[in-house]
Order: sequence, then structure tokens, then C-alpha cells
Amino acid sequence: MIKRRARRADLPEEICAYSFLRNGGDLEVAARIAGHASTRTTQLYNKLPEEISLDEIERFHI
Repeated sequence: MIKRRARRADLPEEICAYSFLRNGGDLEVAARIAGHASTRTTQLYNKLPEEISLDEIERFHI
């Protein structure tokens, strides 16, 4: 729905439900916008790069 409305308004192709998150929006609101029952689903589809802490990196044994 977001992409279709964005196209009609001549907005950039990359506009989507997750644009809301990329601009500081709340995860629960983004889930409602995307029509997801769970914020976990929204997180799966969200393409924001997640910050990885040094502790997480140190858990890898290469």
C-alpha cells in the first residue's frame, strides 16, 4: 500500500513501510503500518543495518 501510494505521489521508489523506521519511527507503529501481527516480523523484513557490539564480535572464534 505504501509503495503504491508513493508511486502515485511521484515519490522515490525506495519509499516503503520501513522508511518510517529509517527516519526514527517506533517499531510497533511500523509493524502496524506494514500490517504485521508481530514486531518480530517487522524486524525480519527491516533492512536497517544493525549495530554490532564489540562483545558480539568477540564471541566469534575464527
